[in-house]
Amino acid sequence: MTNSAIRVEGISKRYPGQKDKLALDKISFNVPQGSLYGIIGPDGAGKTTLLRILSSVMLQSSGKASVLGFDTRRKAEEIRKLIGYMPQEFSQYPDLNLIENLNFFADIQGVSKAQKQERIEKMLALTNLSDFRQRAAGNLSGGMKKKLALSCAMVHNPQVLILDEPTTGVDPVSRAEFWSLLSTIVIDGVTVLISTPYMDEAERCSMVGILYDGKVLKEGTPEALTHALPFNIIEVKAKPRKQMREVVSQTDGILSWNPVGDRLRLSVPATKERSISRELERSFRKQKLDLQILRSARKTMEDVFVTVVEDQEGQKS
Repeated sequence: MTNSAIRVEGISKRYPGQKDKLALDKISFNVPQGSLYGIIGPDGAGKTTLLRILSSVMLQSSGKASVLGFDTRRKAEEIRKLIGYMPQEFSQYPDLNLIENLNFFADIQGVSKAQKQERIEKMLALTNLSDFRQRAAGNLSGGMKKKLALSCAMVHNPQVLILDEPTTGVDPVSRAEFWSLLSTIVIDGVTVLISTPYMDEAERCSMVGILYDGKVLKEGTPEALTHALPFNIIEVKAKPRKQMREVVSQTDGILSWNPVGDRLRLSVPATKERSISRELERSFRKQKLDLQILRSARKTMEDVFVTVVEDQEGQKS
Protein backbone atom coordinates (compact mmCIF):
# COMPACT_ATOMS: atom_id res chain seq x y z
CA MET A 1 0.00 0.00 0.00
CA THR A 2 1.31 3.44 -0.96
CA ASN A 3 2.27 5.58 2.02
CA SER A 4 0.46 8.88 2.51
CA ALA A 5 2.50 12.06 2.47
CA ILE A 6 -0.56 13.98 3.68
CA ARG A 7 -3.44 12.52 5.66
CA VAL A 8 -6.58 14.51 6.45
CA GLU A 9 -9.25 13.10 8.76
CA GLY A 10 -12.49 14.99 9.33
CA ILE A 11 -11.04 18.50 9.30
CA SER A 12 -13.43 21.37 9.93
CA LYS A 13 -12.71 25.08 10.17
CA ARG A 14 -14.99 27.77 11.54
CA TYR A 15 -13.87 31.40 11.47
CA PRO A 16 -14.82 33.78 14.31
CA GLY A 17 -18.13 35.47 13.67
CA GLN A 18 -19.40 32.73 11.32
CA LYS A 19 -21.65 30.73 13.63
CA ASP A 20 -23.65 28.96 10.92
CA LYS A 21 -20.98 28.68 8.23
CA LEU A 22 -18.05 26.30 8.10
CA ALA A 23 -15.14 27.21 5.84
CA LEU A 24 -14.27 23.49 5.84
CA ASP A 25 -16.79 20.80 6.75
CA LYS A 26 -15.39 17.42 7.88
CA ILE A 27 -12.92 17.00 5.04
CA SER A 28 -11.03 13.72 4.65
CA PHE A 29 -8.54 12.63 1.96
CA ASN A 30 -5.03 11.23 1.53
CA VAL A 31 -2.20 12.35 -0.72
CA PRO A 32 0.07 9.43 -1.70
CA GLN A 33 3.80 10.01 -1.55
CA GLY A 34 5.27 11.06 -4.88
CA SER A 35 1.92 12.10 -6.35
CA LEU A 36 0.63 15.33 -7.86
CA TYR A 37 -2.67 15.86 -6.07
CA GLY A 38 -5.00 18.66 -7.16
CA ILE A 39 -7.63 20.37 -5.01
CA ILE A 40 -10.04 21.86 -7.53
CA GLY A 41 -12.87 24.24 -6.84
CA PRO A 42 -14.16 27.78 -7.33
CA ASP A 43 -13.30 30.87 -5.30
CA GLY A 44 -14.66 30.56 -1.79
CA ALA A 45 -14.64 26.76 -1.78
CA GLY A 46 -12.13 26.61 1.09
CA LYS A 47 -8.96 25.79 -0.87
CA THR A 48 -6.73 28.42 0.74
CA THR A 49 -7.98 27.60 4.24
CA LEU A 50 -7.21 23.91 3.70
CA LEU A 51 -3.70 24.54 2.39
CA ARG A 52 -2.89 26.96 5.21
CA ILE A 53 -3.86 24.30 7.75
CA LEU A 54 -1.70 21.69 6.01
CA SER A 55 1.17 24.19 5.86
CA SER A 56 0.86 24.61 9.67
CA VAL A 57 0.18 28.36 9.46
CA MET A 58 -3.42 27.95 10.65
CA LEU A 59 -5.15 25.57 13.07
CA GLN A 60 -8.26 23.61 12.21
CA SER A 61 -11.29 23.84 14.51
CA SER A 62 -11.62 20.05 14.67
CA GLY A 63 -10.32 16.90 13.03
CA LYS A 64 -6.79 15.66 12.42
CA ALA A 65 -4.18 16.24 9.74
CA SER A 66 -0.63 15.03 9.33
CA VAL A 67 2.17 15.77 6.88
CA LEU A 68 4.87 13.12 6.52
CA GLY A 69 3.60 11.59 9.75
CA PHE A 70 3.76 14.81 11.78
CA ASP A 71 0.57 16.15 13.33
CA THR A 72 -0.19 19.69 12.12
CA ARG A 73 -1.27 20.81 15.60
CA ARG A 74 1.61 19.41 17.63
CA LYS A 75 4.53 19.25 15.20
CA ALA A 76 4.28 22.49 13.20
CA GLU A 77 8.01 23.27 13.39
CA GLU A 78 8.98 19.82 12.10
CA ILE A 79 6.50 20.14 9.23
CA ARG A 80 7.80 23.56 8.14
CA LYS A 81 11.29 22.13 7.70
CA LEU A 82 10.01 19.45 5.34
CA ILE A 83 7.56 21.36 3.15
CA GLY A 84 7.68 24.18 0.66
CA TYR A 85 4.65 26.50 0.72
CA MET A 86 3.75 28.92 -2.06
CA PRO A 87 0.79 31.18 -1.18
CA GLN A 88 -1.41 32.90 -3.74
CA GLU A 89 0.03 36.35 -3.12
CA PHE A 90 3.58 37.18 -4.20
CA SER A 91 5.57 36.93 -0.96
CA GLN A 92 9.07 37.71 -2.23
CA TYR A 93 10.74 41.10 -1.66
CA PRO A 94 10.23 43.29 -4.74
CA ASP A 95 13.29 45.50 -4.07
CA LEU A 96 15.65 42.53 -3.75
CA ASN A 97 17.02 40.77 -6.81
CA LEU A 98 16.58 37.06 -7.42
CA ILE A 99 19.83 36.02 -5.74
CA GLU A 100 19.07 38.14 -2.68
CA ASN A 101 15.58 36.69 -2.38
CA LEU A 102 16.85 33.12 -2.72
CA ASN A 103 19.59 33.77 -0.16
CA PHE A 104 17.04 35.16 2.27
CA PHE A 105 14.65 32.21 1.95
CA ALA A 106 17.52 29.73 2.13
CA ASP A 107 18.67 31.36 5.38
CA ILE A 108 15.26 31.33 7.05
CA GLN A 109 14.86 27.67 6.06
CA GLY A 110 18.18 26.81 7.62
CA VAL A 111 20.07 25.78 4.48
CA SER A 112 23.74 25.35 5.39
CA LYS A 113 26.40 27.60 3.88
CA ALA A 114 27.97 24.57 2.23
CA GLN A 115 24.72 23.72 0.39
CA LYS A 116 23.20 27.16 -0.15
CA GLN A 117 25.03 28.16 -3.34
CA GLU A 118 24.43 24.77 -4.91
CA ARG A 119 20.70 24.86 -4.09
CA ILE A 120 20.31 28.41 -5.39
CA GLU A 121 22.02 27.58 -8.67
CA LYS A 122 19.93 24.45 -9.04
CA MET A 123 16.71 26.43 -8.56
CA LEU A 124 17.76 29.09 -11.07
CA ALA A 125 18.60 26.40 -13.61
CA LEU A 126 15.37 24.48 -12.98
CA THR A 127 13.22 27.56 -13.54
CA ASN A 128 15.35 29.06 -16.37
CA LEU A 129 15.97 32.21 -14.33
CA SER A 130 19.79 32.11 -14.35
CA ASP A 131 20.05 35.04 -16.78
CA PHE A 132 17.88 37.23 -14.52
CA ARG A 133 19.67 36.69 -11.21
CA GLN A 134 20.43 40.40 -10.75
CA ARG A 135 16.97 41.64 -11.68
CA ALA A 136 14.75 43.07 -8.93
CA ALA A 137 11.87 40.75 -8.16
CA GLY A 138 9.40 43.59 -8.58
CA ASN A 139 10.48 44.02 -12.20
CA LEU A 140 9.77 40.42 -13.22
CA SER A 141 6.86 39.43 -15.45
CA GLY A 142 3.93 37.60 -13.87
CA GLY A 143 5.14 34.20 -15.03
CA MET A 144 8.70 34.85 -13.84
CA LYS A 145 7.42 35.94 -10.43
CA LYS A 146 5.68 32.58 -10.11
CA LYS A 147 8.93 30.80 -11.01
CA LEU A 148 10.85 32.82 -8.42
CA ALA A 149 8.22 32.01 -5.78
CA LEU A 150 8.53 28.32 -6.68
CA SER A 151 12.33 28.54 -6.43
CA CYS A 152 12.10 30.12 -2.98
CA ALA A 153 9.64 27.44 -1.84
CA MET A 154 12.00 24.71 -3.12
CA VAL A 155 15.39 26.12 -2.15
CA HIS A 156 15.65 24.01 1.03
CA ASN A 157 14.87 20.79 -0.89
CA PRO A 158 11.47 19.99 0.67
CA GLN A 159 9.81 16.58 0.50
CA VAL A 160 6.32 18.06 0.06
CA LEU A 161 5.37 21.12 -1.97
CA ILE A 162 2.07 22.92 -1.24
CA LEU A 163 0.96 25.43 -3.89
CA ASP A 164 -2.08 27.69 -3.61
CA GLU A 165 -3.40 28.55 -7.10
CA PRO A 166 0.11 29.19 -8.44
CA THR A 167 -0.92 29.92 -12.03
CA THR A 168 -3.80 32.31 -11.40
CA GLY A 169 -3.33 35.53 -13.34
CA VAL A 170 -0.54 34.37 -15.67
CA ASP A 171 -0.64 33.87 -19.43
CA PRO A 172 -1.24 30.43 -21.03
CA VAL A 173 2.41 29.99 -22.04
CA SER A 174 3.60 30.67 -18.49
CA ARG A 175 0.97 28.28 -17.15
CA ALA A 176 2.24 25.53 -19.45
CA GLU A 177 5.86 26.20 -18.43
CA PHE A 178 4.93 26.08 -14.75
CA TRP A 179 3.19 22.72 -15.12
CA SER A 180 6.18 21.37 -16.99
CA LEU A 181 8.29 22.35 -13.96
CA LEU A 182 5.88 20.54 -11.65
CA SER A 183 6.19 17.36 -13.72
CA THR A 184 9.98 17.50 -13.32
CA ILE A 185 9.65 18.09 -9.57
CA VAL A 186 7.31 15.09 -9.13
CA ILE A 187 9.61 12.86 -11.17
CA ASP A 188 12.38 13.82 -8.73
CA GLY A 189 10.26 12.35 -5.91
CA VAL A 190 8.62 15.43 -4.39
CA THR A 191 4.96 15.16 -3.40
CA VAL A 192 2.94 18.11 -4.73
CA LEU A 193 -0.41 19.32 -3.41
CA ILE A 194 -1.82 22.09 -5.58
CA SER A 195 -5.08 24.02 -5.61
CA THR A 196 -6.51 25.35 -8.86
CA PRO A 197 -9.79 26.68 -10.27
CA TYR A 198 -8.79 25.50 -13.77
CA MET A 199 -10.28 22.21 -14.92
CA ASP A 200 -7.65 21.67 -17.63
CA GLU A 201 -5.00 21.78 -14.89
CA ALA A 202 -6.95 19.21 -12.88
CA GLU A 203 -6.48 16.77 -15.76
CA ARG A 204 -2.70 17.04 -15.35
CA CYS A 205 -2.88 15.74 -11.76
CA SER A 206 -2.44 12.11 -10.78
CA MET A 207 -5.35 12.48 -8.33
CA VAL A 208 -7.89 15.21 -7.64
CA GLY A 209 -10.34 16.16 -4.93
CA ILE A 210 -13.32 18.35 -5.82
CA LEU A 211 -13.79 20.94 -3.06
CA TYR A 212 -17.06 22.87 -3.06
CA ASP A 213 -18.71 24.87 -0.31
CA GLY A 214 -16.21 23.52 2.23
CA LYS A 215 -16.76 19.84 1.35
CA VAL A 216 -14.81 17.31 -0.70
CA LEU A 217 -17.54 16.03 -3.02
CA LYS A 218 -15.48 13.58 -5.11
CA GLU A 219 -11.96 12.18 -5.12
CA GLY A 220 -10.05 10.00 -7.55
CA THR A 221 -7.93 9.99 -10.68
CA PRO A 222 -9.13 12.23 -13.52
CA GLU A 223 -9.48 9.14 -15.71
CA ALA A 224 -11.66 7.30 -13.18
CA LEU A 225 -13.84 10.33 -12.49
CA THR A 226 -14.53 11.07 -16.15
CA HIS A 227 -15.09 7.39 -16.95
CA ALA A 228 -17.67 7.15 -14.16
CA LEU A 229 -19.88 9.88 -15.64
CA PRO A 230 -23.25 8.29 -16.49
CA PHE A 231 -23.52 9.91 -19.92
CA ASN A 232 -21.68 10.60 -23.17
CA ILE A 233 -20.90 13.94 -24.78
CA ILE A 234 -21.95 15.19 -28.21
CA GLU A 235 -20.36 18.35 -29.55
CA VAL A 236 -22.40 20.55 -31.88
CA LYS A 237 -21.59 23.65 -33.92
CA ALA A 238 -24.06 25.15 -36.36
CA LYS A 239 -25.15 28.55 -37.65
CA PRO A 240 -27.22 30.57 -36.95
CA ARG A 241 -26.42 29.93 -33.29
CA LYS A 242 -29.86 30.93 -32.03
CA GLN A 243 -31.53 28.31 -34.21
CA MET A 244 -28.88 25.75 -33.20
CA ARG A 245 -29.88 26.24 -29.57
CA GLU A 246 -33.56 25.99 -30.42
CA VAL A 247 -33.04 22.66 -32.20
CA VAL A 248 -31.03 21.27 -29.32
CA SER A 249 -33.54 22.43 -26.69
CA GLN A 250 -36.40 20.77 -28.63
CA THR A 251 -34.64 17.41 -29.16
CA ASP A 252 -35.84 14.62 -26.87
CA GLY A 253 -33.39 12.58 -24.83
CA ILE A 254 -30.74 15.25 -24.16
CA LEU A 255 -29.97 15.34 -20.44
CA SER A 256 -28.36 18.80 -20.43
CA TRP A 257 -26.32 21.11 -22.61
CA ASN A 258 -23.82 23.89 -22.07
CA PRO A 259 -22.30 26.47 -24.42
CA VAL A 260 -18.52 26.31 -24.76
CA GLY A 261 -17.23 29.04 -27.03
CA ASP A 262 -19.10 28.86 -30.35
CA ARG A 263 -20.37 25.31 -29.85
CA LEU A 264 -22.58 23.30 -27.51
CA ARG A 265 -21.66 20.26 -25.42
CA LEU A 266 -24.61 17.94 -24.94
CA SER A 267 -24.86 15.31 -22.23
CA VAL A 268 -26.78 12.29 -23.55
CA PRO A 269 -27.44 8.72 -22.36
CA ALA A 270 -24.80 6.38 -23.81
CA THR A 271 -27.49 4.07 -25.20
CA LYS A 272 -29.15 6.94 -27.09
CA GLU A 273 -26.11 8.78 -28.43
CA ARG A 274 -26.43 7.51 -32.01
CA SER A 275 -30.18 8.07 -32.27
CA ILE A 276 -29.91 11.57 -30.82
CA SER A 277 -27.08 12.41 -33.23
CA ARG A 278 -29.17 11.23 -36.18
CA GLU A 279 -32.18 13.21 -34.97
CA LEU A 280 -30.09 16.35 -34.55
CA GLU A 281 -28.63 15.99 -38.04
CA ARG A 282 -32.09 15.57 -39.56
CA SER A 283 -33.37 18.65 -37.72
CA PHE A 284 -30.40 20.79 -38.75
CA ARG A 285 -30.74 19.74 -42.41
CA LYS A 286 -34.50 20.27 -42.38
CA GLN A 287 -34.11 23.80 -41.07
CA LYS A 288 -31.19 24.41 -43.47
CA LEU A 289 -28.68 25.30 -40.78
CA ASP A 290 -24.99 25.41 -41.59
CA LEU A 291 -23.93 22.31 -39.65
CA GLN A 292 -20.16 22.43 -39.05
CA ILE A 293 -19.63 19.98 -36.17
CA LEU A 294 -21.69 17.05 -34.91
CA ARG A 295 -19.55 14.44 -33.20
CA SER A 296 -18.77 12.50 -30.05
CA ALA A 297 -16.44 14.34 -27.68
CA ARG A 298 -14.16 13.34 -24.83
CA LYS A 299 -15.53 13.70 -21.32
CA THR A 300 -13.47 16.16 -19.28
CA MET A 301 -12.94 17.20 -15.68
CA GLU A 302 -15.15 20.19 -16.37
CA ASP A 303 -18.00 17.77 -17.10
CA VAL A 304 -17.22 16.00 -13.83
CA PHE A 305 -17.14 19.25 -11.87
CA VAL A 306 -20.40 20.59 -13.33
CA THR A 307 -22.17 17.27 -12.71
CA VAL A 308 -20.94 16.91 -9.13
CA VAL A 309 -21.82 20.50 -8.23
CA GLU A 310 -25.27 20.26 -9.82
CA ASP A 311 -25.95 17.08 -7.88
CA GLN A 312 -24.86 18.79 -4.66
CA GLU A 313 -27.03 21.84 -5.29
CA GLY A 314 -29.95 19.54 -6.18
CA GLN A 315 -29.66 17.84 -2.80
CA LYS A 316 -29.99 21.21 -1.05
CA SER A 317 -33.21 22.17 -2.81
